[in-house]
Amino acid sequence: MRIGIGYDVHPFQQGRPLILGGVSIPSPVGLLGHSDADVLTHAIMDALLGAVGRGDIGRLFPDTDPALAGIRSLTLLEKVMAEVKALGFVPVNVDTVIMAQFPKLAPYTAAMQERLAPILGLEPDRLNIKATTTEGLGFIGRGEGIAAQAVVLLKAGSGHSP
Repeated sequence: MRIGIGYDVHPFQQGRPLILGGVSIPSPVGLLGHSDADVLTHAIMDALLGAVGRGDIGRLFPDTDPALAGIRSLTLLEKVMAEVKALGFVPVNVDTVIMAQFPKLAPYTAAMQERLAPILGLEPDRLNIKATTTEGLGFIGRGEGIAAQAVVLLKAGSGHSP
């Protein structure tokens, strides 16, 4: 068994779509980043890479690589999962939290779960997605951006988790 943690944050940017967990969220602003800036998927990828001792997504997918400009984070997650499986591990469960003052994300967490679970090789009940505010505190509370955290549990083996 291996445990990994991940964290990601991106600032808001006018004129960009807001993508979280591979789902487009109606919002007047999106997140700034080299890719689609999906903080939830990035946190999950960092947790997966950490659990297998492969660093972080910045090492694997540097923001200086022009080929990665605007890439969908779900595509990157598929590559990370291929690496995890090649190293002989599969996810058992993933627990996440998105920290955002706005927009309200609860109506979209089930869609995020449906989008991410198959890529992770998990049944939806083994992927937990929570959303919270920071009660107006800090950069999130001031509406400057969104952050996400993830914890993953991996087991050695192949195929689907139990």
